[in-house]
Amino acid sequence: MAIRDLAGSTLLMLFLATTALGDGDKNSEQFPLVVSTWPFFEAVRVAWRAVENGASAVDALVEGCSACEELGCDGTVGPGGSPDENGETTLDALVMDGTTMEVGAVAAMRYVPNGIKAAKLVMKHTKHTLLVGEQASVFAISMGLPGPTNLSTSESVMKWAKWKENSCQPNFRKNVIPVNGCGPYRRSDVTPLIAEDGEETQKLNLLGALKSNLKCIDYNNHDTISMAVIDKAGHIAVGTSTNGATFKIPGRVGDGPIAGSSAYADDEVGACGATGDGDIMMRFLPCYQVVESMRRGMNPHSAAVDAIARIARKYPDFVGAVVAVSKEGVHAGACHGWTFQYSVRSPGMKDVELFSVLPQHGDP
Repeated sequence: MAIRDLAGSTLLMLFLATTALGDGDKNSEQFPLVVSTWPFFEAVRVAWRAVENGASAVDALVEGCSACEELGCDGTVGPGGSPDENGETTLDALVMDGTTMEVGAVAAMRYVPNGIKAAKLVMKHTKHTLLVGEQASVFAISMGLPGPTNLSTSESVMKWAKWKENSCQPNFRKNVIPVNGCGPYRRSDVTPLIAEDGEETQKLNLLGALKSNLKCIDYNNHDTISMAVIDKAGHIAVGTSTNGATFKIPGRVGDGPIAGSSAYADDEVGACGATGDGDIMMRFLPCYQVVESMRRGMNPHSAAVDAIARIARKYPDFVGAVVAVSKEGVHAGACHGWTFQYSVRSPGMKDVELFSVLPQHGDP
């Protein structure tokens, strides 16, 4: 899928939706609160029911993200949906407790369909922060999660087969040969030569590096549920779950399981969730930036705008968004390169409500 072409190098950034859900001391009128990226209504409803019934922020967000995994939200969360170059689905997930600052995460996890629950197990039953790959699967199964199981679906296998038929285009390779093929790939700055003895040798390719044909992230491939929950006691937790970028290079880990990138929380300040081109966004730790900006006195709107603008100045074609939530329950979004939507449930709402954030020209 294609990153849209943006006119010139002018920043397309954000804010057009922000709302205050209460000010001052934490009280029953403001909390609990559930905020999630995208129109993942059922996931928010599940988290809301849990936290409204007295669940902790951590437990409620795990239930909400688990619902998204089971539903296969937008085909970008849970089993199936986003096969890698080999046709396999792997999962990334993160849980962060804003009270203790503990984090549990899994990345490139195979054979286990419950990413968010595996991340919670890492947080609760290890002194580590992140487990990866097949060993993350071994750990999760040893802690009682179901598996091993095939995470591919008939839909993801069909998607992968069509991609192969299209010469594996688009993909995440750059500066490689073949440019329009399925590999095996080799560097484009060296050219194989066949010596007189028939052995292959290498020399510099004087034609220079070839440009990437990667254009894979857009509105329909935004990859991540990032959810923040404030429970009745005012404690904050965040969580993420994703099956990663479609047709990623096997072993790729995006921003989903990286604390401070896809999500961050601190009871003393607030929380943040992010979505979009994780390979770009994780270089800036936008959610850590948002929370630290709010700590220094910025409101959620300004903090979100600033975090996105920092990325856009360096990568004017990137696609992404953040949603910021203060400890008082004020929330706001910021985006670049697309229209962003996020979902909210608070005590004053009869059901989940959707907020839209439109990109706009100019600096904040």
